[in-house]
Amino acid sequence: MNLTLRLETPNDHRAVEELTREAFWGFTRPTCDEHYLVHLLRNSPALVPELDYVAEADGKLVGHIIYTRAKVIDNEGREHEVLPFGPLRVLPEYWNRGIGSALVRRTIAAARNLGYRAIIIYGHPDYYPRFGFRSADLFDITTPQGTNFDALMALPLYEGALDGITGAFHIDPVFDIDVEAAKAFDRNFPHKEPAHLVPIDVLLKRLQPSLHKAIRDRKITTLAALNRFSGREMLTWEGIDENVMNIINSTLREYGYAEKLLPSSSILKRAELE
Repeated sequence: MNLTLRLETPNDHRAVEELTREAFWGFTRPTCDEHYLVHLLRNSPALVPELDYVAEADGKLVGHIIYTRAKVIDNEGREHEVLPFGPLRVLPEYWNRGIGSALVRRTIAAARNLGYRAIIIYGHPDYYPRFGFRSADLFDITTPQGTNFDALMALPLYEGALDGITGAFHIDPVFDIDVEAAKAFDRNFPHKEPAHLVPIDVLLKRLQPSLHKAIRDRKITTLAALNRFSGREMLTWEGIDENVMNIINSTLREYGYAEKLLPSSSILKRAELE
């Protein structure tokens, strides 16, 4: 595979929206609105065009990553600019070929060279540690509501970049999608029926009944919903140990989802050292 990473151009816009729709449709929800979000981001003052990258494989557009400006607001109301990225996506037929990783690594380096302080994201808590992301809780950075969970992650782009910066992470209001507007935008694309998500029962039937409560109590009804939780968090649930996590990971792998990291993972240990 001949992979090329380059900045997005206006000629890429429709193809990027199409690949975004294909990548997200039915992955965590029956439909998606991420292609509409990409459309909105291009016209947002928050967009960072220098970090708007596409990936081409053998001349075909197969991936895209987009960055916006956001802020951490401390207890005294001071604002500190940071960057989130997303949506990040790759055409499904090109998954597991390192394309998403290549886009992330290229743009992290570019953001660092542009002088940005840090990248903060809401993302898969067991995928992004491989790039050096760690729980934002370690930096005393929270959601706007003052809460925290492992899917909120931060990556300082230079030593000490987040020293003395604490508070609430606020993304741009452009991410507040109007549901009806998103549906109207989707009508510009070929019709797709809502997907049927893999039910959590495919996992539960492999687990002892005594373990079902830990999952049911969190109102998890689909396998995709496990993406919200890290392996570390799941190991705190009643009855969940590393043996159970191995069963969970084999099920996630079978259905094309990223596995949970265990405490012994070299990826986590490397992230702790960085």
